Amino acid sequence: MKPANQKTIKNECEIEGVGLHTGSPVKAILKPGMVGAGIVFIRTDLPEQPMVPANIESINLSPGVPRCTTIGKDEHQIHTIEHLMSALAGCGITNLTVELDASELPGGDGSALCFYEAVQKAGIEDQSEPVEPFFLSEPIGVSNDHASIFITPADDFKITYALNYDHPLLRSQFFEFTMTPENYARDIASCRTFCMEEEADELRRKGLGKGANFKNTLVVGAKGVLENEVRFADEFVRHKVLDIVGDLYLLGLPLKGHVFAVKSGHRLNLQLLKKIQQQRKLAKVKAARFDYDFTGKKEIDIEGIMKVLPHRYPFLLVDRVIEIEHGKKAVGIKNVTINDGFFQGHFPTRPVMPGVLMVEAMAQTAGVVVLTNPAHRGKLAFFMAVDNVKFRKVVTAGDQLMMDIEVTKDRSRITQIHAVSRVDGEIVAEADMTFSFTDASYLD
Repeated sequence: MKPANQKTIKNECEIEGVGLHTGSPVKAILKPGMVGAGIVFIRTDLPEQPMVPANIESINLSPGVPRCTTIGKDEHQIHTIEHLMSALAGCGITNLTVELDASELPGGDGSALCFYEAVQKAGIEDQSEPVEPFFLSEPIGVSNDHASIFITPADDFKITYALNYDHPLLRSQFFEFTMTPENYARDIASCRTFCMEEEADELRRKGLGKGANFKNTLVVGAKGVLENEVRFADEFVRHKVLDIVGDLYLLGLPLKGHVFAVKSGHRLNLQLLKKIQQQRKLAKVKAARFDYDFTGKKEIDIEGIMKVLPHRYPFLLVDRVIEIEHGKKAVGIKNVTINDGFFQGHFPTRPVMPGVLMVEAMAQTAGVVVLTNPAHRGKLAFFMAVDNVKFRKVVTAGDQLMMDIEVTKDRSRITQIHAVSRVDGEIVAEADMTFSFTDASYLD
């Protein structure tokens, strides 16, 4: 599947309000971002106007302001970015400049709605370069007391959240969400932050929550929500999903995985994010082993083939790929010679290439095709199944096997292909094959 392009907004837009914790009036100006720039905040209220990128390196886990996500250090801190980041993830925005004249983003109504609507009104623009999502390769997670958050590999970005507070309104709320623009707009964007009445009192005693009120925060008392009404019966758990979407978008690119969370908050979300980043860095290191540059190549020689496949003589059965569309289709060549080792024992008086080795040659060519897909770089493709195999003619020494490979289905963990082999234009064999993937560390 072709990766989506990077996106920014078409027009500048503004959001004004007060910070939920600081109570400070603030204006956020959202401006189109350059390709590859990511999400960048600029504190225009400070003399040096520092730039703070919204990424993992900028996360501040000890900001002095609880119950929100903070980036930056010392006087350069920016609080409560999670609702904006969530809206940007929901809209697919990858590049944006946010000018901010205070230390905290506007609180709006306590949800991501004001940011989501501003981006939609400004318009969304495709940019010239693709954005490659990160596919989780193995499960990871963190836990603390009775809270936990884990993520497992998946083809989409999904969140399953279980909320459980000691209160009748907040007990055992459960929500499942799959990220699409439509699902985000309908199910998540408008869900507001909340707290228990006693928590609100404690925050005020600490000098926090100065901008919070009953309109922008669902305050839950003994008998229900105070001076407000919920938009969904399970709005509380939906807001927790909103926060996870925003926190994990600090990865800097779309994430593919299934999140399972129980009572998780910002701190656990961000601890998980750092573990995801560690896996991502390790994947880059492992992928560097396969450092052959396929960019723009229509052919792949034997050097490139050996950068993709772990096979070596006498079991490397593809000599060259003469045409390739990375990750989609290719034509490979196997020059069948009398020096091939299998002829010593397979009908030595009348050399015939074994049918199983024709299938293997097609499978190896297919491996080159699927592993030149950027989504599968740094992996190994395991031949898992073969169907509809047909052998139509014998192949002998001196023949040139031309193998046409086409990917028919491609997922993060499974790929299916159709392969046809010809000699002098006549079909000699064909098959449907299925491959699965594992990390290249399997060879270590």
